[in-house]
Amino acid sequence: MTHINALDPGASPLDYYGYELRRHREAAGLTQKQLGEILNYTGSLVGQIETARKVPTPEFSERVDAALGTDGMFSRLVELVLRSQLPAWFRQVAELEARAVEMCTFHTHLVHGLLQTKAYASAVLGALDRTDLDDRISARLARQRIFEKGEPTVFWAVISEAALYQEIGGREIMRGQLARLLSFEGNPRINVQVLPFSSGAHAGLQGSFDLFRFDSDPDIVYTEGYGSGHPTANPDTVKDCSLRYDHLQAAALSLRESAELIRRVMEERYGEQCDPGRDPVA
Repeated sequence: MTHINALDPGASPLDYYGYELRRHREAAGLTQKQLGEILNYTGSLVGQIETARKVPTPEFSERVDAALGTDGMFSRLVELVLRSQLPAWFRQVAELEARAVEMCTFHTHLVHGLLQTKAYASAVLGALDRTDLDDRISARLARQRIFEKGEPTVFWAVISEAALYQEIGGREIMRGQLARLLSFEGNPRINVQVLPFSSGAHAGLQGSFDLFRFDSDPDIVYTEGYGSGHPTANPDTVKDCSLRYDHLQAAALSLRESAELIRRVMEERYGEQCDPGRDPVA
């Protein structure tokens, strides 16, 4: 077990967070148990975070800032902590997401991580490996905070109709995920279009990709393999993928038609079902 005094605040964002949490708690004259009671968490959890054995959440950090009067320091620091929990090869992508003014994404079989519910993310991330699953889920969901910025990223998502039918986590989880997609209706900064099966051969047959656009930096295209990511600013690649995305959007259903299809799939495929002979439950 790591002893708190052995923590090196320069070792990692998580170690620095734990070091500062302990320092501010002690300066306030509070024990771990007392701080936990104020935060409505256990003293044990406070101790685990102070010793870098547990990853803090944004909610925990907000409560610490309020309790210790740290002027949002822990809420800012937790973003670095959570980003450090992402796979090393993916951290650059999280930075691109945070800096981009516009993102255009195409996915063939999965809802993009920035639009996932907690339950859907859990099913995806835990499919083969449940090690540190809660921490990995928190790190993924923390990326969605880009939509809470003063001027949120403009996000365009084209998803294959197949992603609506790929039953990840079970019917209830899929129902919740499709409801989440529908919750963006009317939001001009988060736009979801469905590429229907009827589109046949299309410009995205080579696979999923993301296109990042910035205020002053060159556009970047990102593709992903097994355990690796491939961002590039090569002008020819960016030009090719931009054209492909234009064609994907043209082949996809409109925003309104996409919402109608998502709603229909949610009701018909994942709606409540009753046993034969029993009355439906409202």
